[in-house]
This record gives sequence, structure tokens and C-alpha cells, in this order.
Amino acid sequence: MEFFIKAAQLILSLSILVILHEMGHFIPAKLFKTRVEKFYLFFNPWFSLFKFKRGETEYGIGWLPLGGYVKIAGMIDESMDKEQLKKEPEPWEFRAKPTWQRLIVMVGGVTVNLILGLAIYAMVLFTWGKTYLPVSNAKYGVVCDSLMLAQGFQDGDMILKVGSVVPETFNQISREILIEEAREVTISRNGEEQIVSLPEDIDQQLLENNKRALFAPQVPFVIDSILPNKNAAQSDLQTGDRVVGINDVETPYFHHFRNEIQKYRGERIALLVERENERKIIETEVDNEGMIGVANRPPTAYFEFERQTYGFFEAIPAGIEHGLNVLSGYVGSLKLIFTPAGAKQLGGFGAIGNLFAPQWNWQNFWEMTALISIILAFMNILPIPALDGGHVVFLLYEMFTRRKPNEKVLEYAQIAGMVILLTLVVYANGNDIVRWLGG
Repeated sequence: MEFFIKAAQLILSLSILVILHEMGHFIPAKLFKTRVEKFYLFFNPWFSLFKFKRGETEYGIGWLPLGGYVKIAGMIDESMDKEQLKKEPEPWEFRAKPTWQRLIVMVGGVTVNLILGLAIYAMVLFTWGKTYLPVSNAKYGVVCDSLMLAQGFQDGDMILKVGSVVPETFNQISREILIEEAREVTISRNGEEQIVSLPEDIDQQLLENNKRALFAPQVPFVIDSILPNKNAAQSDLQTGDRVVGINDVETPYFHHFRNEIQKYRGERIALLVERENERKIIETEVDNEGMIGVANRPPTAYFEFERQTYGFFEAIPAGIEHGLNVLSGYVGSLKLIFTPAGAKQLGGFGAIGNLFAPQWNWQNFWEMTALISIILAFMNILPIPALDGGHVVFLLYEMFTRRKPNEKVLEYAQIAGMVILLTLVVYANGNDIVRWLGG
């Protein structure tokens, strides 16, 4: 069921973004009296799932969910309609329009995606506000990823600064290390300030080991609920018990317990718990999955979270600022793709689908839709033939030189761009399959 929920969110998100992106081309084309022959959500080689014609335009839904398109008369695009281009330009064709009009048509989709992403972020802040755990409020310190432990960090460290920046959120710690290339982290350990130095290739090490969350807040383990029909329900465990040990091994925090209990699958264990200022030994069985059937208290029970609400006019600049930070972070991370480790992290539809929550959550849905919209805006403006940015490059050449590029050059560039894009699509989705198979 989780797969279908994520897939449904992905399809809905892409449908919204593709339709609005293509409207960004369609509307200015119509305003400039350019004939639009087709408007499609998804591609439709050989057949369409649905189509109808209104006026001069055929509207439809294709079966190949790799995007969408508008077919504008007289334009060299993925349709490669050579017969039309052999004829003299008609007044309603794209190639007959002034350069500035063609440029507006071509940047329309990217502009819509960028504005849409910023607008969605503003809407999310206005509707739900922002709730987060400040790094300074992680009073038990952090749990370190194994790669961070190898660099000299210890569980329980308090993160004070990353480079010269005092991080506000845990995501900002990763951003400063990976994107801003901070290589010194100031921590507090046992009340003393220390500096942990990171190697220059730490970003490559993180990519090679597929590490994403470098630190997480360390939390105790106080039983919040006991699941019926599980082993813990047959024991003397009670909600509110704090588990601090297994079989004479101290487990003061939840990650200690989680790691230790895996050693006793299918066995009986003795738990050391604290209850009303007393310590008790309580026995229970561990099932074959390493579970006893209890749930920890939520993070809100341990930490003071910050919540910020936004009025309508406050949400607009805040949403724009957040969206531009997302864009700069994405652009900054692109340098990592041009490395062997980074190339392996490229993902296709599977990776994009995994951005969405396993249960339908509208806040997460809109946040991920805004993220994808901003990524689409940036990717589409790249100067690659077959993308909007490739068309823009040739139009700028024409504006500055006052000469139209040779149509054969445009045709071959379009073919080359399509080959590049299809290769990337196959490679990225191939990475998804390899990861799914456990490679």
C-alpha cells in the first residue's frame, strides 16, 4: 500500500507541474497568435489514453509519464516535423514570429515552475507554519552516523558551530558540510568546547557510503504505548517505564536499545527499567524481527520544538526566501554529480517517489511538489538542446547576431539533446533498479 500511496502522490504532483509548465508555453503562444497543434500531459508515442480537439489544438493524455509537451507550429522540437519546416513560414507559425516573442514563449514554462514553487512554499508556510527542532534544543546531544563517529565525533556531542555558522536545524548541518564545504565543526563534549576537523573528501565519502542524515537528536527510551498481542503485553512492562538496560548492558538512550536488542532475536531478555524512581528487572521475549512490541514517546515529549506562524503577507517573502535557498542548495549540490560517487546517487522516478510520505500528508505533498517544481525550472533552463534552455541559447544567438541559426544545425542539436536526455533517464532509473535490487 505504501508503494501505491507514493506512486499516486508522484503522478498527481507531476501532472500538476507538467500541465502548468506547458501552460507557460501555451498561453504566450496563443497571445502572440501562434498556432498550437497539440497540448499533452505525458508523451503519446503510437497512441493516446485520451484526446479531444477544440479549435486548432488537440488536447490529450499520453501513456509515457516522462513529462508533457505542446506542439507549436513551425518550431523545431521533439516532434521533428520536417515536412512542415520545408514549406515557407506562415504568419501563424513560431518561426515567423519576432525573436522576443519566441523567447517569451520558450521561457514561459520555466518561469511558471519557478513562480509556482515559490508560491507553494509561501502557501505551506501560511497554512501550516514552520515547526522544527532547533539544534540548541537537542539537550541530550546527537546520535552520530557511523561515518561521523569515524571522524572523531561521539554520541552525546552538542553541535555548536559548523564552520563559522551556528546551525539552526539539523538539515543545515548537512548543508554546511556538503554544499558550503565546511570542514571544521565546533562541539561541546562533557562541558568542554572542541573542534573536530573533517577531511577534504568528506563529501565523497558520504556519497560513496550513501549517507544522508549525519546527526540526529539523541533521545531516551520511555515507553509510550504497548502493542496488544505482542510479547511486551504479556510482561510487567508499563507505559511510562524508562528502559535503561538489556541483560546487564546499559542502554541509556533509544539507539543503544535498538542496536542491542537485535542480538537477542527469538530469545528471552531481562530489561532494566526505571519506574517512579526505582529500578526493576522485567523479563520479556524478543520476536524473530528483533521487536518486543512497545513504542517510544514522540520527540515532542523530550524536546521543545519551535513553531512559527505566518500571516498572508509574511508568508510571501518567507516562502520566496525558502524557495531560493532550496534552489541555491540544489545548484550547489550539482558539482557532486560529476564524480563517480555522485553519479551513482542519481535517481529516477523511484528516487523522486520516495521523497513523498508513505501516508498521504498534504503538507509533505505540497512541500515535495514545490521542491520538484523548482528543480524542474532549473533543469529545464540548462543549455541542453531539446530542453527549453537549449532553445533559449539559439534565440539569444539570433538576437545578438541578428541571424537565424541554420535549421539543419537546430535539427541535429535537437537530436543530440534528445539522445543525451534519454541516456540520463535510462541511467538514473537504472540506478533506482540497482538500489531496489540491493546493489
